[in-house]
Amino acid sequence: MTRNLTLLLFFLSFSAFAQDVIPAKGGDITIKPILHGTFVMEYNNLTIYVDPYGGAEKFAGQKKPDMVLITDIHGDHHDQKTLDGLDLSNATIVAPQAVADKLPAGKSKAIEVIGNGQMKTVHDLKIEAIPMYNLPETEDSRHPKGRGNGYVVEIGGKRIYISGDTEDVPEMRELKKIDVAFVCMNLPFTMTVDQAADAVSTFKPGIVYPFHYRGGEGLADTAKFKELVNASSSKVDVRLRNWYPEN
Repeated sequence: MTRNLTLLLFFLSFSAFAQDVIPAKGGDITIKPILHGTFVMEYNNLTIYVDPYGGAEKFAGQKKPDMVLITDIHGDHHDQKTLDGLDLSNATIVAPQAVADKLPAGKSKAIEVIGNGQMKTVHDLKIEAIPMYNLPETEDSRHPKGRGNGYVVEIGGKRIYISGDTEDVPEMRELKKIDVAFVCMNLPFTMTVDQAADAVSTFKPGIVYPFHYRGGEGLADTAKFKELVNASSSKVDVRLRNWYPEN
């Protein structure tokens, strides 16, 4: 059986709302892939949406969010139409200033602005904003340093890294004690598969999910990513999940 066919059969068996369970202190963390760079995390009675995108119908059957993390201003991260279709009455939106400036007033319970290198506590979770940007740094960069955020969120004693749209920048490579990482890889916007694998092999998270891997030439080769990571860091658990259920 070819690698591509094996992956196809796996994806067909993994529905859009299938979930992974990660044991943590005080309860399990559940991870539910939705679409592209979008997913839902649950921990005890807390529900977190990450970069809600693709239409509110994608979240049918999900609990209302208590927190929404938004990484950047682009439409596959700050999707106002999707946000407008969600019940955000109990939600605190955590976002960089560039996103907060675009959010309409009164749509959510609160907005917490956080910038690169800052840390805030929201719903008793420590959230650190990690720089995300393109290399080399240029004036016309699609993702300039300082505008958007990656995040490290501490949940139940686990440190969870969400890359945002970035290349393999030093701030990513220097991360420490990351239990779970969500790492992007799509050209021409973020990293190549090789860049992403090399970065992950440097900071060595316990678990890594390749996500946000649809680019100008289709879907990135996540099976190759897994092979590259495990060739150099065999203890990293690379989890391939279906982030594009309609493909």
